[in-house]
Amino acid sequence: MYVPIVKPRELFVELRGLRHRLLQWGPTDDSAGCPAWVLVHGFQDTADTFQFLVDALPRHWRFTAVDLRGFGGSDATHGPYWFPDYLADFDVLLEFLSPHAPTHLIGHSLGGNVVSMYAGIRPERVQRLVSLEGFGLRRVPATRAPQQYAEWLRQLRAPPRAGYYESVGHLAAKLLQRNPRLTEARAQFIARAWTRDRDDGTVELRFDPWHRLVNPILYRREEAEACWRNVTAPALLVLAEQSEYLARLRADGDAAELEHSFPATTLVSLPELGHMMHHEDPAAVAAAIVAWFAT
Repeated sequence: MYVPIVKPRELFVELRGLRHRLLQWGPTDDSAGCPAWVLVHGFQDTADTFQFLVDALPRHWRFTAVDLRGFGGSDATHGPYWFPDYLADFDVLLEFLSPHAPTHLIGHSLGGNVVSMYAGIRPERVQRLVSLEGFGLRRVPATRAPQQYAEWLRQLRAPPRAGYYESVGHLAAKLLQRNPRLTEARAQFIARAWTRDRDDGTVELRFDPWHRLVNPILYRREEAEACWRNVTAPALLVLAEQSEYLARLRADGDAAELEHSFPATTLVSLPELGHMMHHEDPAAVAAAIVAWFAT
């Protein structure tokens, strides 16, 4: 099992009627020279697995990671989820964490989309932005709408079930099988972070299965790009060359436009890593962030 270098502190805050779990690392004060970062995880992930990245980043930096609604230790809605709610929750969170000053943001995947869009919606609230493969989804043609709504209605009649595994070790083995770039120690840590124990000795995934429903509202990439173009903070976009999501975006021709979607973007590509880059090689991701932050 991976042993954390910087120990996290856990706390809970209420955001828009739901209790959210936060983890914090680093200095507890806001003295000069201690940049404060807010971290947002990806789909089915939790705040805990930013541990690897935090351990690889400078010790004088301060970090707060949040479990998004319905993930990890945060309250679930037990019903359909909507992306704008993540933005609204995040807006309240930043008001709690840093009411009077802009904040540094890091997001991965789903979390990268949250922080990137937020940085264009509330540009005055963001000082620096790091997006780890938070480049949005593929474009969806409007002709897809009837099938999408029909699938959503079908899924509402058969609510999704929670995911179970025989043990933490069983899930860790599955993670290693799916992603050979993980170490065994990190896979064990992730598997523990992603699950809770059940009375029968098995483990249950720590996310609301309602997240699995298709979204009846088609993804409109043009709207995301409009938000990105409104970002005023310096932005770092980190891509992973072995990412299947990046490959799909390139097939659509949209990856080439990413660097031009943000007014002040630095684009870094990590050739040996996949979508879960901060799990696979946190030192490489941290080095990219530190080098960019120093410019």
